[in-house]
Amino acid sequence: MAEDLPLTSTVTIAGAELRERFSRSSGPGGQSVNTSDSRVELSFDLAGSPSIPGWLRERMRERLAGRLVGGVLTVVAAEHRSQLANRAAARDRLAGVLAAAAAPPPPPRRPTRPSRTAKERRLTTKRHRGEIKRGRSGGRDSE
Repeated sequence: MAEDLPLTSTVTIAGAELRERFSRSSGPGGQSVNTSDSRVELSFDLAGSPSIPGWLRERMRERLAGRLVGGVLTVVAAEHRSQLANRAAARDRLAGVLAAAAAPPPPPRRPTRPSRTAKERRLTTKRHRGEIKRGRSGGRDSE
């Protein structure tokens, strides 16, 4: 597997850093499921990768802390009948997970206050609702 995996516009993971493991898959495929190794486990050693800069590696390790086992991220693809399609699916899934972990943090939220008009509108609606509820009680003669 010599094909590199582009992660972002500046970071590409060398194909030699990816490890593939094949096993028998459950699911569709009929009798060939019992004989062909179409399930793919794609592993990437995030902690020891020279392709990812140190500052980015730390961000990714924090975000993927729940998915890493010994610094290694593993994704599984077994939804297709062919090994080739599962390999492509696993590569896409790994690239998506790593790209999401490498994304810069969102800008901090600037707190805002409701405008005077919004406050008045809210209070008017509350008053109106209270009047409706008050109008429901009593008012009827018991027969």
